[in-house]
Amino acid sequence: MLSSKIFHVRLNLRYVNIVTGLSTSQQVRSQTNAATQVSQKEWQEARPFKDIPNESALRYIRNFLPGGEYRNLNYADTLYKFHEKYGDICLIPSLFGRSPILLTFNPADFETIFRNDGSWPNRPGLEILLYHREKHRPTFYQGANGLLPSNGEKWVKFRSAVNPVLMQPRNAKFYISKMCKISSEFVERIKQIRDPKSLEVPANFEDEIKRWILESILVVALNKQLGLIRNNSDDPVAKKYFDIISEILILAGEFEIQPPIWKIISTPKFKRVMQLLDELQDITLNYIEETLVRLQEDRKNGTIRNEAEKSILEKLFSIDKRIAMVLIVDMLLAGVDTTTTTFTGIMLCLAKNPEKQQKLREELFRIMPQKDTPFTEDIRKELNYTRCCIKEALRVYPLGPGNTRVLQNDVVLSGYQVPKGILVVMMAESLLKNETHFPRANEFMPERWRRGIKQDSTECPGSMKSTNPFIYLPFGYGPRVCIGKRIAELELELGVARIIRNFKVEFNHSTENAFKPLIFNMPNIPLKFKFIDL
Repeated sequence: MLSSKIFHVRLNLRYVNIVTGLSTSQQVRSQTNAATQVSQKEWQEARPFKDIPNESALRYIRNFLPGGEYRNLNYADTLYKFHEKYGDICLIPSLFGRSPILLTFNPADFETIFRNDGSWPNRPGLEILLYHREKHRPTFYQGANGLLPSNGEKWVKFRSAVNPVLMQPRNAKFYISKMCKISSEFVERIKQIRDPKSLEVPANFEDEIKRWILESILVVALNKQLGLIRNNSDDPVAKKYFDIISEILILAGEFEIQPPIWKIISTPKFKRVMQLLDELQDITLNYIEETLVRLQEDRKNGTIRNEAEKSILEKLFSIDKRIAMVLIVDMLLAGVDTTTTTFTGIMLCLAKNPEKQQKLREELFRIMPQKDTPFTEDIRKELNYTRCCIKEALRVYPLGPGNTRVLQNDVVLSGYQVPKGILVVMMAESLLKNETHFPRANEFMPERWRRGIKQDSTECPGSMKSTNPFIYLPFGYGPRVCIGKRIAELELELGVARIIRNFKVEFNHSTENAFKPLIFNMPNIPLKFKFIDL
């Protein structure tokens, strides 16, 4: 008991004065935002940090050993186990120099945390990826560590360079025709692989989705197609890439939540993830090199492309060659499996709710008279119900447990003093299906996202959305909103529109445990969708 109390006193003292790693200029900007800072009275009336329900470091480590409570649990399940044991706010202890992890299931805390983000939000995580880039392969990255593991001034420099290319809404229209071609190929692939009698696709349809997503990313990022959908579906390099990503995601989840022994001892799993990241980097750099050779040949031949024809690599290469290459690595690392999960969730929702699928199809019949009507920016602007379906599917099947931040100010969360520098996980996933926040939460109701519908209208009884806007944030929040948001939205809108315009989609199997939680949720069942020609 005494050792436990000493541990918590030391913990509290350490993190009241923790160094956040932010520049002086940013700390000044953050501190001058008086509206977001906790008042002295509120701070004094709050309970001390050491009183937050918690588990000792020794017990936490023991629970990952054989026979322990967390031994066979994945990243998300470990977090939910903590919630079950300790309540809506609880603390995972500091280990091997890692900050303690505060879990909160209180949406009022989410707002407090985001309101204290400052100009340069500090989003923690992926320490193993940062190690790979800073320590394992510093010669290649040279400080340009990408958006996934970076914070502070390095993140700002990188984000400032890529934002104009990826986050401007008008830039998305440049990629419509290229991605439209890929989605049409995906429709033809579905017709080719489905059983002629049952009209069901094979159980491994997830692999087909990944091929479509990878081709869509490559055509935008590098203006390159591998032919994975029509001609080269068994490409060994692409198959290796998918296997590498899957294994990285499994291991990354373990590294995020388990005691970080790898910081002291080079464990077999640590060595394995370094090898996997090396292999992923090599595959991506080969794709980039092929693209650069092609661009050089085009220049020799006098070929000039306008902005609509340039790839993301070509646009960024003229700004910063290193940032351009690292961004492509990140796009392939983070873009394929996340979008595969999201698309799978959308298809399951539409297949299990045929009346909503038909309503969506009626919208598509109106704006796309033919199955192969060319997709345009004007058509995209009219996909109102389509976007509502995508939003609602992301509520029903969210990508992961929630958002993370390192606090930039002292705040009061759920009545407790929480000093700046603490890593906080805002556990929103379980709240998305809570009747308190989303009436009729267990129903798939795209109408709740339609604009202009009055509360308690006949079209959508109850509130359209949660009364707390900080619960549903599928692409993140503020300056750290997902850099691939525009491309992912276009990809999903194109894919959903093209498939629902061509097929009636059914899923005549159980959706229980449809996704498994790794570092984010991944498909966990055979995706034997039935595609019926219209």
